[in-house]
Amino acid sequence: MRFLILCLAMVFSDPALAADPLDAARAPGAVLLMRHATAPGTGDPSGMRLGDCSTQRNLSDAGRDEARAIGARLRDAGISFGQILASEWCRTTETANLLGLGPVTPFPPANSFFGNRATADQQTAQVLDHLAALPEGDRVLIVTHQVNITALTGITPRSGEIVVARRGASGLEVLGRLPP
Repeated sequence: MRFLILCLAMVFSDPALAADPLDAARAPGAVLLMRHATAPGTGDPSGMRLGDCSTQRNLSDAGRDEARAIGARLRDAGISFGQILASEWCRTTETANLLGLGPVTPFPPANSFFGNRATADQQTAQVLDHLAALPEGDRVLIVTHQVNITALTGITPRSGEIVVARRGASGLEVLGRLPP
């Protein structure tokens, strides 16, 4: 039985996911979707307001260390970005800045829709439209939220995880995952 499972796994596995995700991240045109670093809890407190971090779920000290370490790992791998975009939530903006990879641009389409699923399709389409408009070789990093990454890729990332993808004819093609 184990042999059968192993054979099926080999036949049905995605060969793109078997490659080194850092190599995929180095490729021209790579799209890296990062879930913000560790921020204890789920969602945001009631009364959350953009621009007021005291009303939001924020990074823990461990999350800040995690973001710095991820940035160092990407720098050490020689990965740079034409654009670094972040949701307007404090935890995503702080994560993006702590990576230390370059200037961060607020990107409202990457804002969480955890509390308002009615905007999911529109925001997901806006992200894909933005990516489609980029020059073909531009590498981009988007620091966002679990729900956004799941809507774009079908993957539920851990805090600090990066999903590496490339633009395809019908959306994003996942190439690999970089754990925190």
